[in-house]
Amino acid sequence: MAHHTLKTSYSELVDRINRFPLGASPSELLYKILKVLFSEKEAQLVSLLPIKPFTSEKASQIWKTDLNTTHKILDALADKALLVDIEQNGTQEYALPPPMAGFFEFSMMRVRNDIDQQVLSELFYQYLNVEEDFVRDLFTQGETRLGRVFVNEPVLSSENSLHVLDYERATEIIKTATHIGVGMCYCRHKMEHVGRACNAPMDICMTFNTTAASLTKHGHARPIDSSECLDLLQLAYNHNLIQFGENVREEVNFICNCCGCCCEALIAARRFAILNPVHTTNFIPVIDTHHCNGCGKCVNVCPVEAMVLVSANDPHHPNGKKAQLIEDRCLGCAVCLRACSTKSIVLKPRVKRVLTPLNGVHKAVVMAIERGKLQHLIFDNHVLFSHRAMAAVLGVMLKLPPIKQIMASEQIKSRYFEQLIQRMKTV
Repeated sequence: MAHHTLKTSYSELVDRINRFPLGASPSELLYKILKVLFSEKEAQLVSLLPIKPFTSEKASQIWKTDLNTTHKILDALADKALLVDIEQNGTQEYALPPPMAGFFEFSMMRVRNDIDQQVLSELFYQYLNVEEDFVRDLFTQGETRLGRVFVNEPVLSSENSLHVLDYERATEIIKTATHIGVGMCYCRHKMEHVGRACNAPMDICMTFNTTAASLTKHGHARPIDSSECLDLLQLAYNHNLIQFGENVREEVNFICNCCGCCCEALIAARRFAILNPVHTTNFIPVIDTHHCNGCGKCVNVCPVEAMVLVSANDPHHPNGKKAQLIEDRCLGCAVCLRACSTKSIVLKPRVKRVLTPLNGVHKAVVMAIERGKLQHLIFDNHVLFSHRAMAAVLGVMLKLPPIKQIMASEQIKSRYFEQLIQRMKTV
């Protein structure tokens, strides 16, 4: 039966989710997931909310409800980790996070009785690990990625350490965060419910800054200080987990400590390796084949199968092996250096440095341009018909060849450009 059978408030919610650069591929499974997380009334209300952060007064205006009722609904949604509440310059604002990294993960960051996490895990597994559409679109559309990998800092040489900028260090993200929360790893928690979890630490999912403030306020993560968080980072290093964090330079909101068997980002990195679904570090390992003894430890710890064993081509040892790197797959995480007992692997800088967006707004705009969704960010209030109409016009424009885009934009400027400028000033 097609997903159209559930076309109600949930279809409107799916449309709202997909106006954000990081959306969710519509399918029967997605509708079932949303029905577990949202009541039909909640789905209908959330479908009307803006993409950008908004106040309770704005929501009250959109929903046509009194402010007291609006506050109760917004706080209930934040209690369920479906919205995040943010304090900006003394003003309380709310935002609907994308599914990932967002409310999908938040639903599994602690043990909960208000939703059926067993059913939800089975749906997540089918939607993310069996069906490919969502994960492929999430990690491979455009050039700007959801997340990036942090290098394993303890194995850096003194020389390499000089080339690592502050925002490329997980330790620096931890030390400078305004708020820190730790919760259960969504990926391993989900896999535990479907009988596929590994034995890596579970309570090690790190959130920071505004996201951590909201999740800890509502009990979805445990508030911790930087010292405890650094200890957890060391625990992650000891288990050869990969640090996968938000792809921004400022105000990083999450760092996941990922295993290759459970975590969506690393599974995607193997499944869609040719499409480079995850931003790498600025390093790549180099193997000294003269000292490599072919023990295979680096192969065992590599989460994306970038290390392999090949023949050593030694006539005196016909069964001898040595490690070889598949560069196109390598994330530059450096866990292989930690595992190498003969110190036969070193890091060298990549030829081309990886570029990282400044902050969440910068990332969202760049992603929106790349994915043909800029119109949704510009005309954010879809309650107004005029904005929906203009969003549709710009959506068509963005699909045109470059020359035709320029011609079309000139036609639109004469009628709408001044109003657009005025609108942007008031946002």
